[in-house]
Amino acid sequence: MAVKVSIAMVSIMRAGLADGLGVKYKRLAEAIETGIHDGLIEPGCKLPPHRLLSDSLGVTVGTISRAYAELERVGLVVARVGDGTYVRQRGMERPRDGGFRNVSDEPEPCFDMSRNQPIPGQAALFLSQSLQALAGDSERLQGISGYTVDAGLLRYRSAGAHWLSHREFAASAEQVICVNGGQHGLLCALMALLKAGDTLVTEQLTYPGLISVARMLGIKLMGLGMDDEGLLPSALDEACRNHRVTALYCTPTIQNPTAAVMSVARREAIAEVCREHNLLIIEDEAHAVLAQERPLPLSFFAPERTILIGSLSKAVSAGLRVGYLQAPQPLISRLSAAVRGTCWMATPLTLELATSWIERGVAEQLLGQQIAEIIRRKALVAGLLKGLEYKTHLHSPHFWIEVPEPWRASQIEAELKQNGYLITTAEAFAVGHASVPQFIRVSVCNTSGDDRLLCEGFAAVAKALEQGAEIA
Repeated sequence: MAVKVSIAMVSIMRAGLADGLGVKYKRLAEAIETGIHDGLIEPGCKLPPHRLLSDSLGVTVGTISRAYAELERVGLVVARVGDGTYVRQRGMERPRDGGFRNVSDEPEPCFDMSRNQPIPGQAALFLSQSLQALAGDSERLQGISGYTVDAGLLRYRSAGAHWLSHREFAASAEQVICVNGGQHGLLCALMALLKAGDTLVTEQLTYPGLISVARMLGIKLMGLGMDDEGLLPSALDEACRNHRVTALYCTPTIQNPTAAVMSVARREAIAEVCREHNLLIIEDEAHAVLAQERPLPLSFFAPERTILIGSLSKAVSAGLRVGYLQAPQPLISRLSAAVRGTCWMATPLTLELATSWIERGVAEQLLGQQIAEIIRRKALVAGLLKGLEYKTHLHSPHFWIEVPEPWRASQIEAELKQNGYLITTAEAFAVGHASVPQFIRVSVCNTSGDDRLLCEGFAAVAKALEQGAEIA
């Protein structure tokens, strides 16, 4: 940063502290905002580091952080993880600034390897058959044409319990709530059980949908250290001892984006830390259903404090928007109220279809087809990644690939996009301001069904990364 920029910023902020009204961080934010609007602070300008301003102005680092956060909230600056805070200009938006998206708005010529989504199979055929059968059943149609209870009909909840259960973990219909997909379930859990200002801890790299909804609800996210199994119990314990933490959100099985799977010992350790510090656990099993031999959920080890989120979106049909929450009985009324407050009830039509599919074994059949197709596609492209460092799981729909130095993941992303290929960088998953690992996530779950295009896409990824390795 140029010295004159720092000097000008200190001068502007010092004047704001002296002349403004209200709490210090707002006076500082207003002073910077005025400087931006008056042209004294130019677009693209990097703001001074927190510590420099703290020392120069005689305020705490926390005050500077809150001022910068306020400017980011109103869209005047953008904080780039590991790089600093910049006055916003066209083209500086981070992937998560526009919010989490499940469909690409890129032009059709782009071959999309950036998102995990169910691979098209026989779901459309079963949907056609089920709708035709439902159309001829006036009694069932009558039952779904009006309001239902907010948690869902008992038959729907029983189907959800069956879908969530595996091995020794047996979900109870009385503890299951029907929701409009896993993202809606996450929203309801956060709305019901946390409040604005609460701190929610999660993996340092986490599901972008969580980042979006936490921001909208004013919930503070804190990213914690990870290893090859996922969240570190020691990092969780340290956070709880040094901060007022309300809850933990994590993905123990096929973590997104690293594809990590916690061992049973790790799950027991996480459950014990949460019990010691009286934390709620929000456990995401949206991808876990793809793992045929998946370990028992955290809900099994800490049933008294865990809300389990499951859905059909990654394995059966994303468009049905059917999901389930399994929660301790004392929390059911609060979660049901959140469903009622957001949509009154999960959609009976889609729940009727999903319940029928679960009862008749169709959902299990589609799940098996999904797993088999993921394995087939990954085997098809794995050889193209030879020589590259990556992580994955047999049933994970994506590869988590390291970008060789001196290249940055954003450079690989930009080059591939220019050539008509979309991938995702670690920045989209990053929580907090720690340095982001240089990795990209590349998925086999595109919808084209064309093996040639899939292989060409992965070949393009390999070529771009190999160029980086040669430079290194």
